[in-house]
Amino acid sequence: MTDATINQADFWFDPLCPFAWITSRWIGEVEAVRNIKTVWHVMSLSVLNEGRDLEPAYRADMDRAWGPVRVIIAAQEQHGDHIVKPLYDAMGTLIHLGGEKDFGVVISKALAECGLPAGLADVATTDAFDTQLRASHEEGISLVGQDVGTPVVAFNGTAFFGPVLTRIPRGEQAGQLWDATVTLASYPHFFEIKRSRSERPEFG
Repeated sequence: MTDATINQADFWFDPLCPFAWITSRWIGEVEAVRNIKTVWHVMSLSVLNEGRDLEPAYRADMDRAWGPVRVIIAAQEQHGDHIVKPLYDAMGTLIHLGGEKDFGVVISKALAECGLPAGLADVATTDAFDTQLRASHEEGISLVGQDVGTPVVAFNGTAFFGPVLTRIPRGEQAGQLWDATVTLASYPHFFEIKRSRSERPEFG
């Protein structure tokens, strides 16, 4: 494989979303068997759900969800694009594999793991970087429409929400699923394939 053969995929995520986490791990598997390199971007479930009538418990989750994405955006602005994926990995591991529900703990531990200043945690409770956050979110969501969620993947001029997976495909199976997803999504008159979920995500 040479650099000239590598195609860029763009992936928008919110670190709180368990389905985005599984899809992101799948993309990592795809990178090992297909000629793609992923660029990572933040989108926000909090922004997506602004003004919506939500169940009280979910509204509370969305109110708390501002913190992690604000910190990732601030870290990106101050330390470069290369920090987005490691910070996502650190936060996602704590949230989805570690079961950590205190986002303050998630943020502080993830910053430390990535060698970033602890003071970045203060951004979680301010709107100092919300303009950049909203711009990143809009860049992704504008490709697929407001009636979907996270993740959003863009590749070779096409974009799609998901796929929503409850297990992480590995090896060549991951590559085959990528091929099928891109083929389906690239047909300009295709919009949706869906069935009810009957199981919870497993992250292993």
